[in-house]
This record gives sequence, structure tokens and C-alpha cells, in this order.
Amino acid sequence: MESDSVLKLKRGQRHRPLTPFRVIRGVLCLIVLVLTAFVLLVYFGFWTAIPLRFFSMHHSRKATAFIFGSWIALWPFWFEKINRTKVVFSGDCVPAEERVLLIANHRTEVDWMYLWDLALRKGCEGYIKYILKSSLMKLPVFGWVFHVMEFIPVVRKWEADELMMRQMLSSFRDPRDPLWLAVFPEGTDFTEQKCVRSQKYASENGLPILKNVLLPKTKGFHACLENLKDSLDAVYDITIGYRQNCPSFLDNAFGVDPSEVHIHVRRISLKEIPTSEDQTSSWLMNTFSLKDQMLSDFYTQGHFPNEGTETSLSTVKCVVNFILVMILTGTCTFLTFFSSIWFKIYVSLVCAYMASATYFDVRPSPIVH
Repeated sequence: MESDSVLKLKRGQRHRPLTPFRVIRGVLCLIVLVLTAFVLLVYFGFWTAIPLRFFSMHHSRKATAFIFGSWIALWPFWFEKINRTKVVFSGDCVPAEERVLLIANHRTEVDWMYLWDLALRKGCEGYIKYILKSSLMKLPVFGWVFHVMEFIPVVRKWEADELMMRQMLSSFRDPRDPLWLAVFPEGTDFTEQKCVRSQKYASENGLPILKNVLLPKTKGFHACLENLKDSLDAVYDITIGYRQNCPSFLDNAFGVDPSEVHIHVRRISLKEIPTSEDQTSSWLMNTFSLKDQMLSDFYTQGHFPNEGTETSLSTVKCVVNFILVMILTGTCTFLTFFSSIWFKIYVSLVCAYMASATYFDVRPSPIVH
């Protein structure tokens, strides 16, 4: 057991030194992830997400999930096998392939990537969708992938986000489509400055004073429940804790942090969640109060209760997936640069379409229902 003071003393010290080898390996990993995303999108994802969608939204989503599930699987492989980050699951052991709404604390900019580690173990890596800030959709390549995977962009002002959010949520109601919709109710990642502002607001409005999380925003969460309650199986309340440091994206890329990621999962039946907006708001506040206490215990004890609910990733499956993705990427890259000029024209046209479709948020509607 480690005390809170001991854990705090360790923060700021990297778990592994940033050596030239780690820098080179990290840069290579980033190049691979960007290149594979680009190739899978241009040569495969475009066809599953755009032309196929005109005929069947369900089959379009199934095919798109298969394509990008193989790409998402590269990230847990990178985290757990290449960087050797220990990922520890605890709490409830959840079944595979449920339609769920996930709520999680937002400690740092890479929390959402570690949800892929759980989704991969449940066979839902291609079906996980996020509500994320709209600026991320402007990223080249990655933003295009987020668009075809139907992530929901928000500017974090309910008056501006409500219409778009409800329109997209209404399209997720088909119970045939596996769905993991991830929401970070805090709306932004945790910092000490944001925590002070959140505590001040809580004090002025008679709300719980939280130390390890920010006050959750409730309107988006209630909208998700309201639109999807008839087609969801459960809500997963996920709490993420890091030892020793909270990593940045580059820490992950170069493998210097974190040493361990602890993910606690609590499966909640929809029957346990009230339906009115006021009651849902109170329920979410209470849930984040419990999450705050759980994180306090984690920083004191170094772990969440009931560890070991998920097994390790299969190295063989990860390697086979990596090899197959790299073969496809290498073949398509060769065709683009060393084959007919028509391949270059095709790639240019797809890039132009994806850039404009993402910028203007264009998604084709099925012509056959």
C-alpha cells in the first residue's frame, strides 16, 4: 500500500527515461498509425462508409466497423505489448457485444484511447463512438476517420450542440448495430485550475465539492439516455486512474508513461437510472461523487477494488492483425506511388471528398430503407 503523499511525490518523475531509442520507436509508431489510418480509409473505409451507406446503413456500419476495428486494435497492441504499459481492469466483468452508454472521468487527453483496450476485449472496438470536441474533427486523416466512424462533434455549448447531437443519436437506435457510445460528462480533461473553478461553482450552488473530478454536465448525458434508452442494454460507469503520472499523448507515443492504467467498470441497469431530467442530473452528480471517493481511495491504496476482471490481450492475435494491416498498407502504398497515375488521381479525389465532407459534416442518407 502506498499513501497519497507517496504517490504525489512520484508524480512528475517519468516511469521510463526518454532515450533516443524510445524517441525513434515512438516516431515510427506514429508514422505507422497515421499511414495505416490513411490507407484503410482511402482504399476501404471510403467505400464502406459512403457508397454502401446509400443502400444500407446497417451493413455500412458493420463493414466500416470491421475495417477500422483492425486499425483501432493497433493502439492497445502499442500500449500493452510495445510500450509494456500494465492495464488492470477491476469491478464488474461485463458481457461481450452489449449496446451500452459509457460514462468516464476525463483525467487526461488520452483517457479515451484506453477505452479501446476494454472494447477490444469485448469485440466492440469498431463500434465505439465518442462525443468529442469539434476541433478534433479538423485533424488531417484522424479527423476523417472520426467522421466516417460517426463520432459526435460538440463545441461544448448546449444551445449550439443540441440539434446536431439529437439528430445523430436518433440514427443510432437500430438494435441490430452494436454500439458503445462514450461520454465524458466533465466536458474537458482535469487540471488543478479547472478543479478550483469547479469547486467554487459547486460551493456557490450547493453541489458536492469534488477533488479528483470536475462537476459533470448533465444535459448531454440525459439526451443520450432519452434518445437511446429503448435500444441500450446498460450503462457502464468507468473510472480511470494512472500510476505514476497522468500521460500526455507524446508520453504514450514514446512509452515513458504511464506505468500502469487502472480501469474500474461498474455495469448499471437502465432500470436503476431515473428518466426525468432533474432526477437524471441528481443521479449523475451522485455517481461522480462516488467516482471522486473511489479515486481518493485509489491514490491512497494504489488500486481499485475487485481487480483482475479481464484477461491479457492475446499477443498472437495482436501480431496477426498488425501483419495483415501492414500488408494491406504496404500494397496500397506501392500502388499509389509506383503504379498507374489513376491510383494517384483516385487518392486525390477521395482526400478532397473526405476533407470537405468532414468540414461540412456531410453524411449520405440511404436511398433504400
